[in-house]
Amino acid sequence: MSNVLIVAEQSGGHVKKATLHAITAGQVIAGRTGGKVHVALLGKGIGALATELAGYGVTVHAADATGLEHYFAEAFAPVVVEIAKAAGATFVGAAATAFGKDLLPRVAARLGAATATEVLGFGGAGPAVTFHRPMWAGNVLAEVDLATPVKAFTIRPTEFPAAAKGAAGEVKAVAAAVDLASLPVRFVEFKEVKSERPELTEARVVVSGGRGTKGDFKELEGLADDLGAALGATRAAVDAGWVPNDWQVGQTGKVVAPDLYIAAGISGAIQHLAGMKGSKVIVAINKDPEAPVFQLADYGLVADLFKAVPELREKIKAGKGS
Repeated sequence: MSNVLIVAEQSGGHVKKATLHAITAGQVIAGRTGGKVHVALLGKGIGALATELAGYGVTVHAADATGLEHYFAEAFAPVVVEIAKAAGATFVGAAATAFGKDLLPRVAARLGAATATEVLGFGGAGPAVTFHRPMWAGNVLAEVDLATPVKAFTIRPTEFPAAAKGAAGEVKAVAAAVDLASLPVRFVEFKEVKSERPELTEARVVVSGGRGTKGDFKELEGLADDLGAALGATRAAVDAGWVPNDWQVGQTGKVVAPDLYIAAGISGAIQHLAGMKGSKVIVAINKDPEAPVFQLADYGLVADLFKAVPELREKIKAGKGS
């Protein structure tokens, strides 16, 4: 029997959606090994969140301490390690978000665990679990066998459904003493970027622009607002300084899988496609009929985005009766 520990991510008083996808991955492994799924939740004032997570049929280890109010990998990693040991976990995982990518390698190092990142699924026979992960911008799908007693992994949230509510699990309080003065880092301030638009990785609709926008995202921003969508961009648009780097979708950016993904002025470099190909419906707008993005799109419009997008917005407004 091999238990699984999933490290939860929380911010602003709510659990990140990606955590629910990671719990599903943990349930898949536990079903194979005959173990149970445990969840590590760290922070300050997290009692309500711990109860919420327990509703997914998992045992939640809640480390509630002043020293954990602000995220530091240096503070979180030792606590997660102790929780993993207490839970008897031989698999330790998290979502492959900025949080998971920063924390899990440090946890793995302390546990002497080999690590598989950006996991898309699992292979192997019976309890011998192997990990499927992309390589070379998704051109190769590798099956990785981790030989260490404890195995660490991060999963792409877009490849696993969100966990469903189940029988209420148990919440266990964890005594976590964090000496902030001994850490090599300290919290100074958090400057939150506030927006009325949804967060990119949690939005149902995403409107993205690329080099074809020539740096003018005005119409795309309007379209996003019309649809209640998040805004995304290619690495080329970000590197050019046209938009903030937290808009970047792709292999080196954020991986998204919304219900609707609108790609405007995006040619379809494989690095970008790797970050959005899991979207349920993909609409591409590009004036180049040979653009690679059309090979992946469900609907393609060969047109100048500066003409097509305003027309699309007019149709949306007419449909709303405004």
